[in-house]
Amino acid sequence: MVFQESKTGQNMKYLMLSAAALALTACGNGDGSSSYEEPADAKSSENAADDVASDASGEKLSAILDAQSEETKARYQYRHPKETLEFLGIEPGMTVVDTLPGSVWYAGILSEYLGPEGRVIGAAFSLEMRMAIGGRYASEEWQSENANWPTTWTDEREADREEGEAPFSGFFYGSMPDEFAGTADVVMVVRAAHHLNRIEEGRYFDIALSDINKILKPGGVIGVIQHRAPEEASDEWAVGNNGYVKQSQIIAKIENAGFELVEISEINANPNDQPSESDKVWRLPPTLGVNKADEDLVAQMQAIGESDRMTLKFRKPLE
Repeated sequence: MVFQESKTGQNMKYLMLSAAALALTACGNGDGSSSYEEPADAKSSENAADDVASDASGEKLSAILDAQSEETKARYQYRHPKETLEFLGIEPGMTVVDTLPGSVWYAGILSEYLGPEGRVIGAAFSLEMRMAIGGRYASEEWQSENANWPTTWTDEREADREEGEAPFSGFFYGSMPDEFAGTADVVMVVRAAHHLNRIEEGRYFDIALSDINKILKPGGVIGVIQHRAPEEASDEWAVGNNGYVKQSQIIAKIENAGFELVEISEINANPNDQPSESDKVWRLPPTLGVNKADEDLVAQMQAIGESDRMTLKFRKPLE
């Protein structure tokens, strides 16, 4: 049985609330302001609700990561996906940009985690920049196949997307659609900054940062995970051609673009990786770009593991 409060009871409640409000005003500071503070138990309730939501998100992410292939999970010891996504503050329902996205790293994981209220936007280097990088990217065949990458990548990902996962879309840095402006909560730049930094004295880095500034909401986050060069290395070696870039240089570059450094994490550090100026990052797993016939050298590279990486969190200032 449902009981409805009578109008008389409602009027009495209104009078009691009015009296309480007058009493609070009388206890104010004499200038019309009130010294009333929210009860501590109310604040505790809000904090508890936040903790519950955080725990639920953490459990969801753990379950998604546990369900990945053994090949993918073998990389966790170097890539620390749970710690990385949590460090960047990524939560279900957000819109996240993944630079140079793969089917799993990070776009596939993000789509499952962000859920139907979220969105994954893939961002790739422009064809002009890939031509400047050279190699297979410079071939006419490759250029023709990838001229419509934002559309083809989106279509491929959407074809694989399951119910309850975040939708996909994509763009090239340097030609971001206006409709994406101000929509993203986080932009991830994972093992991509060395290319942006090394080509044409960082011009493409500036282009990417301009688009990142446009696509982020005020207060939005840039997360950079990048192969880290020793600070004592020469600037010429650490410009990015060998895969490594100095942490101080990345920080300066992004701060000069108007973003604020929030925090530095060592969750993706690997002290075993101590490159000399004769080394390239691709000597290490997973590429193992060394003489495969030299079993001792291969074993040495595998013992080092994947590269030492900086993990940086920047924020777009509030407008």
